Formats: sequence, C-alpha cells, structure tokens
Amino acid sequence: LEIMPGLLSAPVLLAAVSSSLGKPETRTAPKPERVPQTLSRGWGDELIWAQTYEEALYRAKSSTKFLMVIFHLENCPHSSALKKAFAENKKIQKMADEDFILLNLVFETTDKHLSPDGQYVPRILFLASPSLRLADPSLTVRADITGRYADRLYAYEPSDVGLRDNMKKAKKLLKTEL
Repeated sequence: LEIMPGLLSAPVLLAAVSSSLGKPETRTAPKPERVPQTLSRGWGDELIWAQTYEEALYRAKSSTKFLMVIFHLENCPHSSALKKAFAENKKIQKMADEDFILLNLVFETTDKHLSPDGQYVPRILFLASPSLRLADPSLTVRADITGRYADRLYAYEPSDVGLRDNMKKAKKLLKTEL
C-alpha cells in the first residue's frame, strides 16, 4: 500500500485548522484614537490661535483687535471647567473668532505686565494699545476690563456671564477708541 504525499498533509492541515477554531482570538485591544494637538488646547478648535506670545503681540499691533490671553493649566479643574464653558458657548466662540487675536498659555511668560495682580489660573487678560488713534505700538493689559473678584481681577468662572460681557465691552471700547 502506497500513500500519496498529498493525502498525508491533508489530515495534518485539518487537525491544525480544527484546533485553532475552538480558541478565542488573541487580538490586542485597539488603541484609543488620539486627537491631534492643536494650538487651541480645547478652547475652540475652529478659532485661529497664535502660537507664541511674540506672534500674538505682532498680530495685535498690526490689527485693530484686542489681544485676549488665556492662562490655564491642563490638570487644573477650574481651568478645565472654564475651557469647556468657553468652547461650548457659540456666542463666545463667534466673538472670539471675529473680534480678537487669541493666545492661550499653559506657562507664565517673562513679561511681568501679564501678571498685574499675581500669577494664578485660569485668568484672561485683554490687551490693547493705550491709544489706538495714535498707533501706539505698545500693548497694555486693560485694567478697565476685569472679572468680578477683587483678589483675582482677571479670573472667571464657567458660569460667569462676565467673560462674554467683557468681550462685548472690549469690542465696544475698540470702536470708540478708533
């Protein structure tokens, strides 16, 4: 009796296939999809954000817009809550897009003018030329545009309508100073 070589390999193949059918698949879990980092850091991906303080200053000086600087920390619950409220408010997003040069920072700058009442987060500062009519190249923090807290003038809470009101105030001041 002679066995054909192809016949011997068929039972081996059948045994290998049947033994793997009963085993659970050992696939690795898919990695969660990472959202690409943008300059917005979650404050509004559709908005145009300056990359550096220097770029923001340049853009603000060469435009007729206020510079809005947002200081925050990624792991701060107050910053995260304000970021969520800012990003989800369509009116704030629209005004930010149309009327402001935007910069958000997760670190302090060397410019001491950006911490007029201390270094804390979150804080939002509005900067503009003291006299836009004279085309003054310097930008200063507007002391007349502050939040509601006496000890942290530039702090805002997620539930504050004060931020939107101050954005409107900045917009109005800009029109009257031009």
